[in-house]
Amino acid sequence: MKNLHPNWLTEGLIDFEYKQYMLLAYLQQVRQAFGHRKLYPFLADLVFHYQNLLQIRQNKQLLYENFPKRISHADFEKLKIVYQKIVDDDDAMREIEEIVQFAIPRMAQTLANGKEIYEEIEQNLAINPVGLIPMHLSEGYFFLNEYPLSHTHLYRYQITIFEHTDEKYRGINTTFVESFKKSVGETYESLKISLIRRFRQLPNPATFVIEAKVPCPLEESLLPVAKRMLVRHVSQLA
Repeated sequence: MKNLHPNWLTEGLIDFEYKQYMLLAYLQQVRQAFGHRKLYPFLADLVFHYQNLLQIRQNKQLLYENFPKRISHADFEKLKIVYQKIVDDDDAMREIEEIVQFAIPRMAQTLANGKEIYEEIEQNLAINPVGLIPMHLSEGYFFLNEYPLSHTHLYRYQITIFEHTDEKYRGINTTFVESFKKSVGETYESLKISLIRRFRQLPNPATFVIEAKVPCPLEESLLPVAKRMLVRHVSQLA
């Protein structure tokens, strides 16, 4: 997919018809991906652009900062004056405001479609612990099963906490370990014991199994949604 540049609104020709064509081509690609139930990186990219447009509509200074800076450092002060003139130019601003007003509802509609697919996939995921839940939950493993079940994918995870202003956020890093076909008589408990024997760095790892009840692409949808579900599940247990 050809991404929409972060400064697509202000770089190049500031013309309503040109920007309209650029936006509609981008949204068509995103909708095609959603049509194949492929959410990432398309959904995250769309959220980024949509939030930018909302902020630009509310904050003219952000628009000023988003104008592309193709000039030497020595002329930076001149550049600021030039940009300010562009922002103060009523014709340019009317054109940009018209583009923003056109783009926001169309992005919102496509975004709603992506969120609907996300929620459908999430509602059809089941997560369960394997064996006893240890005290230390921030690091461990999870088995991920696609639908229909043919192979099990094993990942090691590590959840990190970082602070931003007055809030704490959780992020997750995952490492693919292996994919395998689970035999009929094999249990996740026995697989967990095998993990402990093979990888002694985690003597008592938190281990979960996440199973999909609907088909969806592994890398573009199932894995990203499963990771977010695991973070939320672990935070509730902690």
